[in-house]
Amino acid sequence: MSIIQEFYDNMACHYDKLFLDWNATTNEQALILQNIFKKYNCQDGSNVLDCACGIGTQAIGLAKLGYKVTASDISDGELHEARIRAQNTSVYVNFLKADFCKLSEVFSEKFDIVIAMDNALPHMLTPNDLSKAVKSIANQIKDGGIFVGSIRDYDALLQTKPPYSPPYIHKTEKGRRISFQTWVWNKDLYRLSQYIIDDEESLTINKFECEYRATRREELTTLFYENNCKEVIWLFPKETGFYQPIIIARK
Repeated sequence: MSIIQEFYDNMACHYDKLFLDWNATTNEQALILQNIFKKYNCQDGSNVLDCACGIGTQAIGLAKLGYKVTASDISDGELHEARIRAQNTSVYVNFLKADFCKLSEVFSEKFDIVIAMDNALPHMLTPNDLSKAVKSIANQIKDGGIFVGSIRDYDALLQTKPPYSPPYIHKTEKGRRISFQTWVWNKDLYRLSQYIIDDEESLTINKFECEYRATRREELTTLFYENNCKEVIWLFPKETGFYQPIIIARK
């Protein structure tokens, strides 16, 4: 099992704690994505592949809006959690296990839209691994279709290499929940420790560790152009309302 799979398997039943209201977040992010899709002439009901779906944060929200959603991930734990959440929301999403570096091994069809949100691509720790991921993803996009993804603003973060992220403090019915990350840097790589502290009837602390590579926007832009995309642009939080920079690549 890779460190990525272990990280997300262990976090699966805790991931929603990163949000004040996970269900509200699914709705909000789906509307943000729908606005982007419409700007690129993707119709309501388009076929969408979420190739890094996690617990279904974007996939379930898009399914609620009427998109035909297929969702994949490498984490069995997160896929299990996502299936339960989709069932509880009374929407259908076709969840499958797949590595987004090897999507053609699972999917024969191509999609109007492929997404990979929430900093998924920077799990690729070498330029070669990232190149394989982008090639795999671009191969699943129909001609005229789009890729939409998000990453941290590494162009800014690499200037200071901060050792931690600001904490999120959420009030709950029984107390409060605090989540934050620490980052240990080694050039453009960093080891992330995600802490989730539940300070309710009793104090519970959970810690999850993973690795990332700080991926600059220019690198991703170049890779999508090299994989037959005709247009690549970036949108920023002030433009979209999403918390990370978003890349859109049209094939």
